Amino acid sequence: MSGYFILTIIMMLLSLAIQQKLRSKFNHYRNLHLSNRLSGKEIAEKMLLDHGISGVQIIQVEGELTDHYNPVNRTVNLSWEVYYGENAAAAAVAAHECGHAIQHATAYSMLQLRSKLVPLQNISATILNVVVFGAAFIGFGIGGGTQLILGIILACYAVITLFALITLPVEFDASKRALQWMKQRNMVSQSELSGAQDSLKWAAMTYVAAAAGALVNLLYFLLQFLGANRDD
Repeated sequence: MSGYFILTIIMMLLSLAIQQKLRSKFNHYRNLHLSNRLSGKEIAEKMLLDHGISGVQIIQVEGELTDHYNPVNRTVNLSWEVYYGENAAAAAVAAHECGHAIQHATAYSMLQLRSKLVPLQNISATILNVVVFGAAFIGFGIGGGTQLILGIILACYAVITLFALITLPVEFDASKRALQWMKQRNMVSQSELSGAQDSLKWAAMTYVAAAAGALVNLLYFLLQFLGANRDD
């Protein structure tokens, strides 16, 4: 059990370090104001229009780094800093979220697969929390615990890892679409484009860290499960 918590703490610290680096990058590029003075909202509107996408709302939402595209109600949700921001970071994030809207409109296969996995991923995460914390408080030793408990945890992590891995090409593709469009349409200067690329690179690293963490946990519990089988 101690090995699992040590592993969890290490991955948590790595994730926090990447999040801090991302915030630092965004704060830096927020000072790189676009020469065209377009806000994130205006960047999003232009990108959607250029791709012939209608019926997608651009909404300002609360929070920091809370930007996302919702395929259920077809909304591009931008944080206050991105919605009103006239800088490289805001342009990058707004265009990236529109990249997801384009994926949705063009039936991008990996996005479709990811959307189908969302309910299963949510259920797996809930079950995992209940089992792991329940085992910790009740006294089951997960490190050498029963096959049933280890099997449930392993199955949950398999789903979570699959979801995290599928998320990677979805995010990379959205960033690629965003940067290509900004470059082709001369939305940003070369220095502004470099800032946008760097912003999206560190945003992508958060998903890489999540996938790595899920994979490490999956392998850990796979070894525990195999070890439990050998002991029987």
